[in-house]
Amino acid sequence: MKNLPTPEQLAKTQHRFDELCAASIRAITGAGDLHFRGRRLHRGERALPLFAPHLHPEVEHDDFNSFRGAADGLALRLCLSTPALQARHAPTEAVARALFELFEQCRVEAAGAQRWPGMRLNLQHRFEAWTTAFLQGPAIESTRGLSLFAVAQMAHSRITGLPMPEAAEDPIEAIRAQWLAPQFGAGFQTLRRLRLDEPAFAAAAAGLATELAARMAQEAEQEPEPEALRLLADERFFFNAAPDLERQAEDEASAAGLRGRARQWDEAVERYRVFTRAHDREFKPADQLRREQLEGYRQRLDETMATSGLNLPRWVRELKAALARPQTDGWQGGEEEGRIDARRLSQLVASPHERRLFRRERVEPVADAAVTLLIDCSGSMRAHLQAISLLADLLARALELAGARCEVLGFSTGAWAGGRAATDWRRAGSPANPGRLNELALMVFKDASLPWRRGRTALSALLREDLYREGIDGEAVAWAAQRLLQLDEPAKHLLVLSDGCPMERATAQANGEHYLDAHLRGVVARLERSGGVQVAGVGIGLDLSPYYQRALQLDFSGGLTQRMLLQLALLLAGRTPDT
Repeated sequence: MKNLPTPEQLAKTQHRFDELCAASIRAITGAGDLHFRGRRLHRGERALPLFAPHLHPEVEHDDFNSFRGAADGLALRLCLSTPALQARHAPTEAVARALFELFEQCRVEAAGAQRWPGMRLNLQHRFEAWTTAFLQGPAIESTRGLSLFAVAQMAHSRITGLPMPEAAEDPIEAIRAQWLAPQFGAGFQTLRRLRLDEPAFAAAAAGLATELAARMAQEAEQEPEPEALRLLADERFFFNAAPDLERQAEDEASAAGLRGRARQWDEAVERYRVFTRAHDREFKPADQLRREQLEGYRQRLDETMATSGLNLPRWVRELKAALARPQTDGWQGGEEEGRIDARRLSQLVASPHERRLFRRERVEPVADAAVTLLIDCSGSMRAHLQAISLLADLLARALELAGARCEVLGFSTGAWAGGRAATDWRRAGSPANPGRLNELALMVFKDASLPWRRGRTALSALLREDLYREGIDGEAVAWAAQRLLQLDEPAKHLLVLSDGCPMERATAQANGEHYLDAHLRGVVARLERSGGVQVAGVGIGLDLSPYYQRALQLDFSGGLTQRMLLQLALLLAGRTPDT
């Protein structure tokens, strides 16, 4: 029996495919800010529309050629389609809008295959794979699903000129013969004829999509509407995703330049409130422990390091290579080319054939950088205390040996379920929308100015379990970034180590469960736009790409490994680790 891939293996494959496809799309479009985040194509901070059902392969079901075909389709849509024009013509009814978007995707694929013939096979392979997946899914059993599938097949075949996949011919034959071809065949031929004229095509596509949606509604009159929509809810088929398409198209068409999601996250930051800061604390956990306790923690950490098998010198080299920037360090004399060295001109008189009369600037790689490791000290992180403390200790030590500075910080709450802050709120009459309702605990395990040798004992306080409560991530990220900005190093990196989304029960109950989540996204978005601090998310068993453009997922279930250290070095270098 063939072994099935584990979720971790699938995640690694998905990440690798996303990176390769994003590079291909950037190369074709010339847009350097395109990337995949959470399996969705983004331009900067804004998620792009889904566009069409066959553009979203899944690593569980599809091969790499499907991903390449989808990447070509997305690139063509970005190159050959005008969002503002499409938004003006798009129908408002959901099904008609979904069909209109599908027709436009077929148009750009037809035009693109004509301009770039090498894409044709990729595009055809992807559509055939989507066809097979749809036929194997539950949506094909519904009247609405079968009708939409038949329209998609006919539109793709007529507009692109490619043959219809053989597997699709029998299932849709009855629909095609009864009403699709007799009533709408001429309309599809018109779209084929106008495929190189975007404005004319958009007007014709809107009319045809509206007529088709009305006809399909008649066919599905006897089918329960909720059941039909449930069957079509899978993103691989996503014909019910028209509201998403509409919202994104409006963002694209906005003449005011509101910058889509960036504006949304900025508003989340501006709306964020704190009911009281009276009980917030910034402290050093080591100062609250007896020396005997700290030394016991340090001994545990040293024993973990001794049995880990990790190669510290190798990681130092990797970190230095990742962070190093060339800097001039004096002059190198006795060179055969470069700038003339006046001190050696006398040699030319004594020996006319002497050529080593020049000097060059000596350039040395220097890791002139500061790195902050910000640790989410929420309750669920207790399960990873050994690996977390070992990583923090190794990072601080290795960065110092590489010539960079390191700060290790943490964040949690001073109590569960609100603590004294929530008590103050209730005493005030529990006003609506109070904002953050807990005692923020910001912890300094190792200051950037403290050498590792002097701070190694204090670092072991990470093993103190009672520090780990709830997480208020947005304020902690802003705090850590502000500390970084006060340092002199030109390169500043913030690594946020977390195993989940922000969660603090009292705040969520009083403001809504997404209140802290939206604030974190806003804080990170602002940091990514400003560029002063390079921020990245390191997820423990979790993909943090919905929050951070640069993200790495690690699995600590087997402990910290040398491969994980290499991935962190690549992340600091600005390269995407192969996870």
